[in-house]
Amino acid sequence: RKHPLEIPPPSEKDWLKDDEEDFFLQDPDRKRDALPQPFRMINKLVMLVFENAMEIIERREMLREAQKLKVQPTKCFPTAEFQVAGRANCLAASGKYIFVGLSVGLAAFKMPDCKEVCAWDAVKTEICAIHALDLGNERHVLLAVDEMGLVWLFCFYKESFLLVIILNEVEDISKRSTCVEVVLPPGGDYAGVLLQGNTKAWLEIYRLPKDSWLKEMEKSPGAAAGLACSERRAQHSSQADIFMLQGSPVSANKADTKLSLPVLLLKVKPPKPITGSSFKSPLDALKKMDDGSMLGLGYNHLIKDSQWEQQEAIFRSTYREYLEAEGERESKEEIPRCATFHFLLPSWILQVGPEMKVQPDVPSGISVHWDGSHNLCLYLLNRPLKEKVDSDPKPDVVWPCAAPIACSAVSSCSRYLALACEDATITIWDKHLGYPLSVTAILGEHLIRSIHFL
Repeated sequence: RKHPLEIPPPSEKDWLKDDEEDFFLQDPDRKRDALPQPFRMINKLVMLVFENAMEIIERREMLREAQKLKVQPTKCFPTAEFQVAGRANCLAASGKYIFVGLSVGLAAFKMPDCKEVCAWDAVKTEICAIHALDLGNERHVLLAVDEMGLVWLFCFYKESFLLVIILNEVEDISKRSTCVEVVLPPGGDYAGVLLQGNTKAWLEIYRLPKDSWLKEMEKSPGAAAGLACSERRAQHSSQADIFMLQGSPVSANKADTKLSLPVLLLKVKPPKPITGSSFKSPLDALKKMDDGSMLGLGYNHLIKDSQWEQQEAIFRSTYREYLEAEGERESKEEIPRCATFHFLLPSWILQVGPEMKVQPDVPSGISVHWDGSHNLCLYLLNRPLKEKVDSDPKPDVVWPCAAPIACSAVSSCSRYLALACEDATITIWDKHLGYPLSVTAILGEHLIRSIHFL
């Protein structure tokens, strides 16, 4: 040989791969052959799928064990199904009865046997909301709001609907008002209806003559048979727990017995806007208090119209760019304002005269605040009846707030009153003692929409 024998250098195909470096340690005798490509890649992918699957299984097992440790809610299933004439829009429970508002009238179901049924569909009007209250002695008072915003006052006695009156019915259709909210306080002594017209809104408080209703209905033993509704017995359908209302209506206007009408106590309107003062001195403003004006409404001041106009001009010139960015538009049409009101039990902040009798479980006043108003106005209900209701009654107590009141709530015992303002400040008042228990400010830019006691 011309040249000595040399070992050739290894080529790239002879290099050990990462997964083959320790293969001889796992299989010294090389009884198992290494998988060629691409089977090694497929093996890796299959093992990866199995590992991910095991992780998911373990995670689900942990969640299942944690779910078992939680308190499971009770599952409730329906015990009966009712088929009614028309469409069911709303319902209310009172005592042992369930009242359902239908697209053609009202229906009443007796619980728990679900056999005796009564319906009222004389006018064929659609009922959109129902408020019912048990008065005792098999009497129930109902306030039903139809699709036109009319408020129907019924007295339900011995499985019959007795129509008392339509509270906001007027002859002139152009002057018709629609119902925004209805409130029936416990006891059924009063009823509050918030009405809204084309350009204004107002609150009406009625006193319900429930004691007179009992006497009038007891004097007419046959009144329950032919007044405002026809009693309809439930007939079993193919299923044992399904009932259907059938029968012909009887007009409520043909009733032989007339029930006493509710008495209008208050008609509360939104507060008037504060305008410039005509007083020349503080003494003139103080003398104005002698005419019955309530302190706290802000009407008796010494700010002139020119000062209001100057302040408005300064504000608009300072924040002109922000007002233009918001696209502010001055509307000449007056927008109706909405109100929130609550019935209040007797307390120290609502003092009544010695000549008026106060019962601890009967509301003695109401609290009202209108949208955009800083004032919470309190009105007494224990006042002598007048032939003509005051068109603009003055509040008996006024609580001014630092910001407009956004919403409010009263506890079930009627002792505590919560006020939430537009600056996200919540104040809890003790009405019996007449001072705030706590004031909480929510940090950040928040707007409170509603508040409730638990």
